[in-house]
Amino acid sequence: MNDHFIKDNDTLNNKEYSYKTVDPSKPDTIPKFVDEVPIPPKAMAMRKDGENLYYEIIMKQGKHYFHKLFPPTTIWGYDGIYPGPSFEVLRDQTIYVKWINSLPLKHLLPVDRTIHGAMDTPEVRSVVHLHGANVEPDSDGSPDAWYTRNYGLTGKKFNNKVYKYTNNQQGTTLWYHDHSLGSTRLNVYAGLAGFYFIRDFLEERLNLPKGEYEVPLMIQDKSFNKDGSLFYPDTPPFPVPVKPSIVPAFIGNTIVVNGKVWPHLKVEPRKYRFRILNASNTRGYTLSLSNGQEFIEIGTDGGLLNKPVNIKSMSLEPAERIDLIIDFSKNKGQSITLMNEDNNPNMRIIMEFRVVLPLKCKDISEVPKELYPETHLDEALASETRDLTLSASTDHYGRPMLLLNNRMWDDPVTEKPIQDSIEIWNIINLTAFPHPIHIHLVQFKILYRRPFNVQKYLNEGKLEYTGEAKEPFEYERGWKDTVKADPGMVTSLIMQFKDHHGDFVWHCHILEHEDHDMMRPLKVLKEE
Repeated sequence: MNDHFIKDNDTLNNKEYSYKTVDPSKPDTIPKFVDEVPIPPKAMAMRKDGENLYYEIIMKQGKHYFHKLFPPTTIWGYDGIYPGPSFEVLRDQTIYVKWINSLPLKHLLPVDRTIHGAMDTPEVRSVVHLHGANVEPDSDGSPDAWYTRNYGLTGKKFNNKVYKYTNNQQGTTLWYHDHSLGSTRLNVYAGLAGFYFIRDFLEERLNLPKGEYEVPLMIQDKSFNKDGSLFYPDTPPFPVPVKPSIVPAFIGNTIVVNGKVWPHLKVEPRKYRFRILNASNTRGYTLSLSNGQEFIEIGTDGGLLNKPVNIKSMSLEPAERIDLIIDFSKNKGQSITLMNEDNNPNMRIIMEFRVVLPLKCKDISEVPKELYPETHLDEALASETRDLTLSASTDHYGRPMLLLNNRMWDDPVTEKPIQDSIEIWNIINLTAFPHPIHIHLVQFKILYRRPFNVQKYLNEGKLEYTGEAKEPFEYERGWKDTVKADPGMVTSLIMQFKDHHGDFVWHCHILEHEDHDMMRPLKVLKEE
């Protein structure tokens, strides 16, 4: 027996468990709150060239323990760990990162050879996208800029081995992940994801909780085979003539936080800051605390809010982030569960906070009444308003295929904003479920959501509203790069395409949809 395992008949949560009685494929057998939430290590620069830092991060296969009672699981990770190392950089400080592919030639997970990007390309490819970053197109991680191990083969958009990140944006929580055409869902699920924090001097002045009192939490759902290996389906839940085949969604049966299944975190009775990311393939979460306590929200995808907001719960779709304060000062000795709204009792639980650590020193951190000066975009200055649909179709194998503006990835680019222009995008969801829409390069504001007559639009192409416009939820009124586009609603966004021109993309961040043509090119034209 591996000495990592808890020995036979050890007591966990007043129950006796043995590594022999836990089946990773059966969630009901897995004891909760056993492992402590690990904090990903900090990415360390290899050298400093003048004012610029240079990093090398190696994508490689490794072994990972998702739970004390699991055997080791084979994963793919940045520097061989999952989650990958966290970057901490200063605003406007340029860094360079060489993302080195040292992955195996054969994939861990079932590869569908019939979808775009995977038909006639190597089985294992990688390219890294820094999600939410204001970057030049050559460093954005284009899906067609993939490369194989040791750069043996490269995609048509591959231009450079070293990516340049200028960090010319507000301090915020970004994340980096694989973005390879046709295999993003598999590579991210295998473990290729990590945090990237931009710091600025305003944030430092605010005296928010920091150091050990600032905790990143990456939430994903996973499923496992009996031997502890990652399970990912090779066929959808309906007959298709293709195997392995892409599936329309992936819904796991366990919750993993920072790489641990249903973990716990010991905290002091004081304020903590949590940088929460939904890095799941498909699943959205609606988070709350088991004791009914409020969160204090201080930031969204794009950075700090103007003012803090007290909220009881919030929804996070894949790729969305939220920046929260939880004040445990009145919870000494208590255990509080971070909950998810779900019908499955296992999936209702994310992790546990245990307020059991002694207070090291007086908590002098603060939540100021104003966080960041109010910034907005004037709708009257918008040079273009685009109506863009989300629609359902089928591919030639009879599988469901979701499309943006009724076009596939390889169709000619149709969204061509001018650099520095302001645009309004009306996302018209004609499908039966929500889609998290991510637009590269920009941060946007949500203007409103408004119900419309879906059938009339499908039959006549006419947009007929059936209700009043609804303001965004309190927890999503800051700058965003990913938005939940609800079914039967027009979700209206305003954004400015400043700083860079060239080729970018926009897509649904349900990775199974993105890989199956729910992604479109976006070309920012140079200002004349």
